[in-house]
Amino acid sequence: MEKVNGLAQKIMGYARDTILVNLRFLDVAVSALTPEPKEGIGGFASDGSRIYYDPVFLLKKYQEEPAFALRMYLHILFHLIFFHSFQYEKLDKETWGLAADMAVEAAVMELSLPGSALAADEAKERKLRVIREDIGALSAEKIYRYLKNFGVSTKERGELSLLFFMDSHRYWEAPGELIVSPAQWKKLSERVRADLKSFSAGKTRSESMEQSLAQAVKDKYRYQDLLAGFTVMNEDMQVNDDEFDYVYYTYGLSLYGDMPLVESLEYKDSKKIRDFVIAIDTSASCRGALVKAFLQKTYAILSGEDTFFKKMNVHIIQCDHEVHKDTRITCIDDLNAFLTNEKLTGFGSTDFRPVFEHVEELLAKQEFENLKGLIYFTDGYGIYPQKMPSYDVMFVFLDNGDEGPDVPTWAVKVLLDYEELEDEH
Repeated sequence: MEKVNGLAQKIMGYARDTILVNLRFLDVAVSALTPEPKEGIGGFASDGSRIYYDPVFLLKKYQEEPAFALRMYLHILFHLIFFHSFQYEKLDKETWGLAADMAVEAAVMELSLPGSALAADEAKERKLRVIREDIGALSAEKIYRYLKNFGVSTKERGELSLLFFMDSHRYWEAPGELIVSPAQWKKLSERVRADLKSFSAGKTRSESMEQSLAQAVKDKYRYQDLLAGFTVMNEDMQVNDDEFDYVYYTYGLSLYGDMPLVESLEYKDSKKIRDFVIAIDTSASCRGALVKAFLQKTYAILSGEDTFFKKMNVHIIQCDHEVHKDTRITCIDDLNAFLTNEKLTGFGSTDFRPVFEHVEELLAKQEFENLKGLIYFTDGYGIYPQKMPSYDVMFVFLDNGDEGPDVPTWAVKVLLDYEELEDEH
């Protein structure tokens, strides 16, 4: 067994050196990952700090295809720099695992590294070519949505799983204490992305790799957290448990019958939402199920009992190139009625300026007590106002795997995951 371990170690070392010599932009990532033999696992796996390999399995695969070790090393390394293992808990695990394997294989094959080709690559490329025609450059996020939404049959998924399977994802679910943390891997991904640009100058580029790296280093936002930016401190009528002493209260009742020694405070300072605007782009390119999902997600968040003051003032404005409707929401029942009964109007071209002009008119009429901000849900392709408004503005786009449209310097751009819209919890 000692001889087997020695040969396996040399093969892994050769694969590592090949990557360092030919793909210098990966040097920092390679140095963060340590190969470690692990008998009995029947293949390869990684916990984010180590590449575990079964020496006997490795030698058998190496005899069948000498390129296997190099290919596997790259496969696992790309999983980590693309941040695949750190999103595993949030998604449909089986679908995400398959999407991640397909994205990695697409990136590796596009690099065309000498000595990394496998016999199954031609079949893999045929499958990827079909998907690439539908969604463009391949990342795990985009493939995941494809597998979830394009009606891929169970049989087809099984065939894809067999074709693209390389490593076990057994350590993705509960990695425990990592030597290299997710935050460190994100920094490594940023470094790899920067080095890749200079390395790729004048050479064959891997669009799938660039797409996956862009996803890995992108800042993630939770829509629920974004709404917290629109909260204001104010008094809300409720028992202030933080400042109420129940000992004196109950002692007074026991001593005097119906006379407590202290009274509960009726007001409590709270950070909640009172005044803000939701603008919905109802242009032809931003309608239907996506808008409905955004509204449902918004409802799920806003219906929380700790989000709003008892009295609120929210305007939901529907607009394409002109304002079609402004619905004022003063309570949760209003919001529920809007989402249940309202039909979107518009579906023309997009111009953002009418919404801001409309809000200025509302401010002039003193329709808001303290307008904190405006959230504009859109695909981003429209005319922006030149002047910065007196309130905060967020343009919310669905994350299509790119950087998203540019917005004015005074606005915040947020890319929202499709999966987050589907999750109403």
